[in-house]
Amino acid sequence: MATALIDDIDVLAKARRGIGGAYVPTDDEPYMCDAQQEYFRNLLFAWKKSILDAAAGTLQQLQDGPLREPDLNDRASSETDWSIELRTRDRQRKLIAKIDSALRRIEEGEYGYCEVTGEPIGLGRLEARPIATMTVEAQEAHERREKVSRDD
Repeated sequence: MATALIDDIDVLAKARRGIGGAYVPTDDEPYMCDAQQEYFRNLLFAWKKSILDAAAGTLQQLQDGPLREPDLNDRASSETDWSIELRTRDRQRKLIAKIDSALRRIEEGEYGYCEVTGEPIGLGRLEARPIATMTVEAQEAHERREKVSRDD
């Protein structure tokens, strides 16, 4: 699980480098002004493109890779590697849906605001997790409620 999270962070970092530019959102400007919305829109599009490019690479490797390894240990190792790779791609497929949802929220003017409280999520949190839909406090409360219902 930690590896998948690291992969998501690496892909997001790659997307951040991909958008380039000198602009970085700051607290000195109005929250979710046009420049900030454009920055996050570009970041989300770049993140989605990075994920799709990685998925295309995986598909190509699956098509080109050896179908059978002569040694049983090698075959087991290859199958384990592919299983992990495919689980990662499935997680990223779900992430693309969240990215599309964030892009829709930008278009509708809802991006950057908590879906529970309506308060601004904060630039730091959006930089770290551009698909965030809740403030840290609302997310923590949500996770506490989830934990309580799991324990019951």
